[in-house]
Amino acid sequence: MTKKEDEVQENEASTEEDLGENKAVENETTADGKDDASVDDPKEASDESSEELIERLEGESAEYLDGWQRARAEFANYKKRVEREREDARMRITGEVITRYLGVVDDLSRALSEPVNGEDTQDWVAGIDLIYHKFIALLEAEGVEPIEPANVPFDPNFHEAITFEEDDQIESGYVIDYTQRGYTMGERVLRPALVRVAK
Repeated sequence: MTKKEDEVQENEASTEEDLGENKAVENETTADGKDDASVDDPKEASDESSEELIERLEGESAEYLDGWQRARAEFANYKKRVEREREDARMRITGEVITRYLGVVDDLSRALSEPVNGEDTQDWVAGIDLIYHKFIALLEAEGVEPIEPANVPFDPNFHEAITFEEDDQIESGYVIDYTQRGYTMGERVLRPALVRVAK
């Protein structure tokens, strides 16, 4: 075989190798294309999971809103019930207290309805005095006590001064007398006493 023939055969073998390599590359490319085609579009998958997330969040939001509305309605009903019970308790206690004084009102009504002449005046006054003491006893039973009226140091927590007067017999700053008695119930001042104070 001549040298020229040898070169021709080598060129043909090289060409065949190149063709084989190209074909293998094409096969790999085709295979890769098939694999890529078989994979889902990531954007589409992302869109689907976002829709599911939105749907789930909307459902949870609706549940939270419903729960909040129910809790608000229950609290409003509870508040109305407490206010109604408090008002009922106040009316019941007030009614019980007033009922205790109705007897005093009846006694005063009977005393004032009887005619009074000169001979019966003393008995009538004695009757009124009994009614007064009965009323005071009811107040004491409720824990109501009168504020000490006179000859005590002036105390703005219990007294309300209406005048300041010179008095040789009463020390300065002391109560001379009262024009309206004050009352306490426990530590609470129901009404301060209106007093005259020595200066």
